[in-house]
Amino acid sequence: MLPGAEVTAFHTRILRLTLAVQESRAYWEAVDPEVRGQARVERAFSERWFGNKSFARVKLLLANFAVRFDAYPEALAALRRWRPADPGTRPLICHWHLQLADPLYREFTGDWLPSRLAEGRKEFDSDTVARWVGARPNAAWAPATRYGFATKLIRAADEAGLVSAGQGSRTAQFPQVPDEALGYLVRLLQLVTHTGGWEDNPYLRSVGLTHDTVDARLRRLPDVTYRRMGSLVELHASPLGAMG
Repeated sequence: MLPGAEVTAFHTRILRLTLAVQESRAYWEAVDPEVRGQARVERAFSERWFGNKSFARVKLLLANFAVRFDAYPEALAALRRWRPADPGTRPLICHWHLQLADPLYREFTGDWLPSRLAEGRKEFDSDTVARWVGARPNAAWAPATRYGFATKLIRAADEAGLVSAGQGSRTAQFPQVPDEALGYLVRLLQLVTHTGGWEDNPYLRSVGLTHDTVDARLRRLPDVTYRRMGSLVELHASPLGAMG
């Protein structure tokens, strides 16, 4: 992984941790970026950042959050200070950071789910997703592992509001995106090397914002200047650190 870039190498971390919205919030509020490694684990455990979680679970949470948040220092600095006003913002922040950190989740939520919505095939189940996982390039996983991926991908998307809640058959959907959440994403993507452009990328696509739809939203965001002429895009935003 390049500094300040989305992760491109496939991995299995989502099998052990999905969106973890509440734990992420606790992390943002407690973490000191200068304290790392074992010292951070011991502090998080002794100070009960994550309640009564075991030492092993705390270690796993911190390892995942380091990839999701510490890898983007300006974003983490903003998250440590900023308190979003809309309760729908934090799940979306966690969703976008998981997209950055996990290429399989990014493809699932940024390509597969939007494609099904566009085609009118909103309904799906774990078996459908497991078949899709098995069709990924170099996906030499056993059937049980493919099903495990499917279950966790659906759970994370559920937590982000991208699929209907419940068991069995699910329905793909787009969540409501508060202006403050979109403003955060705009500033985050300005800092990160990522797939796609401003009018179409997996982060915006996953929440139903592409082309004319995203143009209209970006033009009305506070402290953001956005212009598009054909394929040329001009976007200026106040720094991520100015949020809050």
